Amino acid sequence: MEIQLGKFNQLPIVKEVDFGQYLDGGEAGEILLPQRYVLPNSKIGDVINVFLYLDSEERLIATTEQPYVQVGEYAFLEVAWINEYGAFLDWGLMKDLFVPFGEQREKMKKGERYVVYTYVDDATYRIVASSKLDSFLQRPEQDELTNEQEVNLLVWDQTDLGFKVIINNQFNGLIYANEIFQPVSIGMSLTGYIQQIRSDGKIDVALQLAGKQNIVEFSDELYELLKNAKDGFLPFHDKSPAEAIYDEFEVSKKTFKRAVGDLYKKRMITLLSNGIQLAKKR
Repeated sequence: MEIQLGKFNQLPIVKEVDFGQYLDGGEAGEILLPQRYVLPNSKIGDVINVFLYLDSEERLIATTEQPYVQVGEYAFLEVAWINEYGAFLDWGLMKDLFVPFGEQREKMKKGERYVVYTYVDDATYRIVASSKLDSFLQRPEQDELTNEQEVNLLVWDQTDLGFKVIINNQFNGLIYANEIFQPVSIGMSLTGYIQQIRSDGKIDVALQLAGKQNIVEFSDELYELLKNAKDGFLPFHDKSPAEAIYDEFEVSKKTFKRAVGDLYKKRMITLLSNGIQLAKKR
């Protein structure tokens, strides 16, 4: 049996003592699960799901608590305290997560939150975190991602071009500022879509699909909104601000204009200087 430090492991209970239970860690030996983490009605022979980390004396220990992040994952965490060696992040466990000064992209401040990657340091066998994410983010292999694929995003940086995002806890992507029509900030978790994978491995991401199917679906939605609107009128047109369109319909201005064009071609609406209106039935 090989245990995984900084992750959840399925381990059997082999001994019960006044201060907790001991679990079979294979080559790592018996691992203590302190009494405060013991599950009700658990007994010797039961296999339980526990997170393994090191206590304040660097001893392997188990917990049934759920940390905010595991080894190999990215998360947006708050700095709990700082000493002469680095910063310590609150990750939901009794012992805080250490970020050495050398692994800080910018000097961390108590009470501030940062996106970090969590890993096991090979030299010390300690669980540590780093905010220098570029060295951990990967380039996709061929066919690992496809255009218009739905993906999970974690916003980790802002540039002049837009926001950098972590795609599926693995790859680095970018959402261009001129294609964002909703509030976005560092640390936000979002759903997005692969827009383009460039030859250099860089990935463009969009927060919504702009394809034909999306246009058709929104055309139907817009038509229903017009039917339910007073006098069949909505005060939005091609000169309306993109932000106002997104606030009202949760689509980009490009999608809105294409849907309006689709309805107009079908003679279902009339274009006015101050908005759009249902076409009168003949």
